[in-house]
Amino acid sequence: MTMDLLSRHCRPLPEGSPGLQGEALEHYLEAVGEPWTIVDGHHLEGEFDFENFMEALEFTNQIGEIAEAEEHHPEITLTWGHVTVRIWTHSIDGLSENDFILAARINASRR
Repeated sequence: MTMDLLSRHCRPLPEGSPGLQGEALEHYLEAVGEPWTIVDGHHLEGEFDFENFMEALEFTNQIGEIAEAEEHHPEITLTWGHVTVRIWTHSIDGLSENDFILAARINASRR
C-alpha cells in the first residue's frame, strides 16, 4: 500500500473517534519510514541527530512551523545535537492519519 501523505492535511477528530490499529498502523508506518517507530500502539516517535545544538534548534523551530500550519502539535525534546519527536492525536489518545501526515511533513523538511 502506498500513500501520498504530503498531499493531505491534518483535520480535527472528535473525541471518541476510532484510532488506527493493527495492520493499518503498519501501512502508515511504512509510508513514513525512518526514523519513525510506533510506541505501544499509542504514539509515533522519531529521533534525529545533528552536528550541533544550533542545527537541532533550527530543526525544532521548523517542526514548530509545520505543526502550527497543520494545527497538530507534537511533543518535542531538544538536547545538544539531538531532537526527539513524539506524535499522537490527543482527542483520541492514540494514533490517527493526522500523526502520519505530520511525520511525513517533518521528514520532508529535512530533505
